Amino acid sequence: MTTPPPQGNPFAQGQQPQPYGQPPQGGFPQQAGQPGFPPPGAPVPPPAPANRFNKKLVRVVGFIVIAVLIAVGKWFFGQTDAETTSVGSCMHNEGSQISPDLKTVDCSSGDAQYKVVEKFDDTSDDTKCETVKEATISYYQTGDGHDVVLCLKEVK
Repeated sequence: MTTPPPQGNPFAQGQQPQPYGQPPQGGFPQQAGQPGFPPPGAPVPPPAPANRFNKKLVRVVGFIVIAVLIAVGKWFFGQTDAETTSVGSCMHNEGSQISPDLKTVDCSSGDAQYKVVEKFDDTSDDTKCETVKEATISYYQTGDGHDVVLCLKEVK
């Protein structure tokens, strides 16, 4: 009777061939048919689905959205009351006649000094208020990319 040839890699250094029927020492990777692996001839599972979105693209889009939100927030919260007020609103001057600082107030409050009778956006030409019948005072504001003229009448 002949002995079967030794198993293992005969070219590996420092390894002794194992006798037939004994598991190799040092552990080889599992092979088909062993626990955790499908038996030979079993269908191969489909590959994992590819990511629907490229992570780098999602990051770039995220940064763009955040930048736009920051810009809109700065623009919106950086606007003055003169820029956001509308015709019919009442204003109070918290500054002086030389350096006015108009704030929107409720028309029924005691702080209401002026009522907006006309508003002109994207101009600093306060002579436009001369043609507005009810206007007694004009206020203009320039800078920050938005010029505005308010035609006001005194309420007190």
